[in-house]
Amino acid sequence: MKTRVEHDSMGDIEVRGDRYWGAQTQRSFENFQIHDEKIPMDVIYAFAHLKMACAKANQSLKKLDDRKADVIISICEEILGKQLDAHFPLSVWQTGSGTQSNMNCNEVIANRGNEIVKEKLLHPNDDVNKSQSSNDTFPTAMHIAASLGIQKTLLKELDETICVLKRLEKENEHIIKIGRTHLQDATPLRFSQEISGWRSMLENNRDMLVVACEAIQKLAIGGTAVGTGLNAPKGFDDLVCDSLSKQLDVPFRPDPNKFHALTSKDDLVFVHGACKALAANLMKIANDVRFLASGPRCGFGEIRIPENEPGSSIMPGKVNPTQCESMTMVCVQVFGNDATIGFAASQGNFELNVFMPVIIYNMMQTIHLLSDGMRSFRIHCLSGIQANEDQMHTYLHHSLMLVTALNPYIGYENAAKCAKKAFQDQTSLKQACMELGFLSEEEFDRYVDPKRMVTQQ
Repeated sequence: MKTRVEHDSMGDIEVRGDRYWGAQTQRSFENFQIHDEKIPMDVIYAFAHLKMACAKANQSLKKLDDRKADVIISICEEILGKQLDAHFPLSVWQTGSGTQSNMNCNEVIANRGNEIVKEKLLHPNDDVNKSQSSNDTFPTAMHIAASLGIQKTLLKELDETICVLKRLEKENEHIIKIGRTHLQDATPLRFSQEISGWRSMLENNRDMLVVACEAIQKLAIGGTAVGTGLNAPKGFDDLVCDSLSKQLDVPFRPDPNKFHALTSKDDLVFVHGACKALAANLMKIANDVRFLASGPRCGFGEIRIPENEPGSSIMPGKVNPTQCESMTMVCVQVFGNDATIGFAASQGNFELNVFMPVIIYNMMQTIHLLSDGMRSFRIHCLSGIQANEDQMHTYLHHSLMLVTALNPYIGYENAAKCAKKAFQDQTSLKQACMELGFLSEEEFDRYVDPKRMVTQQ
């Protein structure tokens, strides 16, 4: 394999001849060969957007000439076109500031740009990183990546899932079924009302995510090394944020306190908390679906879910709720990611947090897991749910909790006697109530009407 010699402040080092990265990237690549977790490409693309905006701001402020700015912008467009993915090899488990990934981007942009113009036009530090520091660019790229992931991907999948639940809600308005609390029989409700609970959960989660995203639209750019903005011209942060807002259709703005922006990751903790809330609700919905579909003969069996693949290597004809299992495993991983992000965010020592790569790795994994998990669950399970109306009818009319409707007429204690007698004698509520002399058959039929019990009086 051909190599070339690259140079940095520590001296010379050999780099693969077919790669655009430079000396600092190579040192990180050699020094941190730890498992296989890489800096997410979402972060690299966020860096490309950022470097493009910084070049435009420096150009506007006369800190960078037009030719250099144009070349930087051109290479950033190549990165965003996914033409240079192979040139970003660094591990998550690197310096906690993300400096080496910032330099990876600077070096690739400079070397690729110099190749195009056939001269040493760009320097990774002096030109591509002008008016910047890794300490403000990496947290800025984190916020850009998380914002785009949530707004362009996660919310889209969430909206699609809400639409499916709205359809199911409408289709099942006519069905009355037994409710359950504490995993025990409760009073009736419409199946559509049960589904409306799921739908409202996700709508609430959507509202939470939208509010939380406002926090990460504040950017650290302009703070440079410690938050003072040393080497960044006045107005640089505003110009960068304006450019990013136009490029990405997201209302980014400078963080008013750069010292907060560099040392604290509380905004990402807040956003991930909204993601965790979504995961908690998805866990509940997936568990409800798998319990309601349990059976087909010895479980609840109130709904049928799509039969996507054989469920057992030994039991013929068995179909398992695999999409529910996948969704709930995703949720468990998100809960773990939340713990990691919370611990990492607590490590903002003095002027800088040095756990940033692991924070954004877990953040982006959460966003993609929830997006992909919802898509799979929606397409292969949720959209194909069918009510087993016969089973729902059977459970409804055999439930002892219909006796609740009698409380206003015979009192709680007498109603309890009816339920207990029916259960002990294995008879119907009607028969027990009549045998105890509390009501006639006509009165019982008038008072115990499931349709009246599912509507607020």
